[in-house]
Amino acid sequence: MQAEVIVGYKTYIDLIEPELLMEKETISTGMMKEIIRSQMAIDRACQGKDTAVVSSGDAGIYGMAGLVLELLAEQGLMGDVEVEVIPGIPALSAAAALLGAPLMHDFAVISLSDLMTPWELIQQRVEVSAKADFVLVIYNPRSKKRDWQPGEVRELIRKYRDDHTPVGIVRNAMRQGQSIQITTLSHLDIEGIDMLSILVVGNSRTRLIGGKMVTPRGYLEKHGIENLQEGGSSENVEPSSRTN
Repeated sequence: MQAEVIVGYKTYIDLIEPELLMEKETISTGMMKEIIRSQMAIDRACQGKDTAVVSSGDAGIYGMAGLVLELLAEQGLMGDVEVEVIPGIPALSAAAALLGAPLMHDFAVISLSDLMTPWELIQQRVEVSAKADFVLVIYNPRSKKRDWQPGEVRELIRKYRDDHTPVGIVRNAMRQGQSIQITTLSHLDIEGIDMLSILVVGNSRTRLIGGKMVTPRGYLEKHGIENLQEGGSSENVEPSSRTN
């Protein structure tokens, strides 16, 4: 790691291998200090120090990248500080991989944290997404103070989904203490989820295949398995550099 200064939420700093922090200035704070952390990182960068702001998952998905850029713009420093946003593996991708393939078709991502977003707007987003039959990825589902929100969200979704809709619960995805559970909408245990959990609620077509959540994209419905049996094997497909 080339950075001279490492800035981040204490929980995320603690996830970094100690040897990577040797001989570096480390700045960490607790919750609710995002602006302070970002400003301290900007100050160090303006002093000519290579500075890394650490987020969990991907810095551009519920991370710190946006706030840093906003603060730079507010202070007229966009031309003075070079910013590189380095992509990471977001929790939604890690959780989906552990559950199977639940995000093979359109999905919506919603955080239940109402610290920055009014609860009424969160409810509206959940209901509209459920009605449109998106697979739902839910961040920050339950905290000590927000223990009632997951229950309300579940009831909103049940207006548009069958009770047997698969729901994946992944806690500490790809981290120590990881746990994975697949249940149904009606049997979702609200008490068993917290801020370290991510929920993936299937759409009307999501099903379990070999114990894995899968949301079909529609390949078999459109083309059929008989294509393979009638000469459509991989040997007859010309190679291409395009990916979908």
